[in-house]
Amino acid sequence: MLVNYLKTGLRVLLRRKFFTAISLFAVSFTLLVLMVVTSLIDHTVSPMKPEVNQHRTLGVFSMQMQGENIRQTGSPGYGFLDRYVRTLPDVERVSIYSQLQPAITYLEGQKIAFQVKRTDGDFWQILRFDFLEGRPLTADDDQKGQAVAVINAATRRRVFGAGASAIGQTIQLDGQPFRVVGVVQDVPAFRFVPYADVWIPIGATRSQDFRRQLIGAFNGLVLAHQRSDFPRLQDEFQARLGQVEFLEPDRYDRMEGALDTHLDELARQLMNARPAEKRSNRLMLTLAGAMLLFMSLPAINLVSINLSRILERSSEIGVRKSFGASGSALIGQFVIENVLLCLAGGVIGLVLSWCVLAAIGASGLIPHAKFGLNYRIFAYALFLATFFGVLSGVYPAWKMSRMHPVAALRGTPR
Repeated sequence: MLVNYLKTGLRVLLRRKFFTAISLFAVSFTLLVLMVVTSLIDHTVSPMKPEVNQHRTLGVFSMQMQGENIRQTGSPGYGFLDRYVRTLPDVERVSIYSQLQPAITYLEGQKIAFQVKRTDGDFWQILRFDFLEGRPLTADDDQKGQAVAVINAATRRRVFGAGASAIGQTIQLDGQPFRVVGVVQDVPAFRFVPYADVWIPIGATRSQDFRRQLIGAFNGLVLAHQRSDFPRLQDEFQARLGQVEFLEPDRYDRMEGALDTHLDELARQLMNARPAEKRSNRLMLTLAGAMLLFMSLPAINLVSINLSRILERSSEIGVRKSFGASGSALIGQFVIENVLLCLAGGVIGLVLSWCVLAAIGASGLIPHAKFGLNYRIFAYALFLATFFGVLSGVYPAWKMSRMHPVAALRGTPR
């Protein structure tokens, strides 16, 4: 019986090509958009190398220093992080690292630009980079101000050539020579914590004036022993904001900020919130609402198409009822057709998603990005599409199955 349903359903879909094409487009396009958006979000905030400890990592990414008639917002300074974050009690590790800073070098007369990040030794213990050769930067490199560097694979190719070893070679950054001690796999640009072309020790910076700043160009990472430590650490951080000693107490007297997850920071940036405001829940609700709304559009489309398709086949239904077809057999036929349609749309959507994500990765719009499909999200989306498809076909099929054969043959259902 099921095999006959499948054969009949396939013939019907091929015969009514216009309705089939519209339905396939609705299902596949919806899945395509959901998969691409989900993949972008996944590759921005989900734990993956080198951020394998993200599930128990908090960060200090933005701060605001306030006075009676003045306000300064930006990234925390090294002085603030060193005094009030590095000394947080009962944590596994704390790292201080700089935001990306441009640097240039000249190779055979050509100007090459790099994105450089200054780090301490703990940065390389919290994050787990894939090393192609050499070693990470260490606390000793930072403390002694060693002019050493870790570079990514793309920088090695650009400066030293494909297949060449970079260990022990020298790279010039704004006229300052650094000896390469390690090479790591490229990190996608949207992983804003680990991403850089070149990493150098904080202590190797020529000017050390930044070490007292409360607002500056640095961020902090705190690796907790376990995720359940987050509330305790966040409370301690807020308590320490009230203990800040300001360099200009006549101008500033309050500090505002948060020790938050990567998702909290992403939500704050997307929703333009203040440093201490939490917006991750609102962001997730907004995204979920947008996805459900987007999913409802093809569902409504499928309902309309199924109604038209079933009403158009009223004479067919009348003939089958005249030859003794039961109502359940007719309903089963329409349900099988809808399931076939949604599964075909799902396959097309999966192939299109793979092609689009591969094209985005190959375009270079996001440096070093390598997108993959989230099959769990795809399964959920395909299930919802199939559910709506079946639901949109069951009621009209049930109604048509109850028609009198004569009325169905006349095409005048009542």
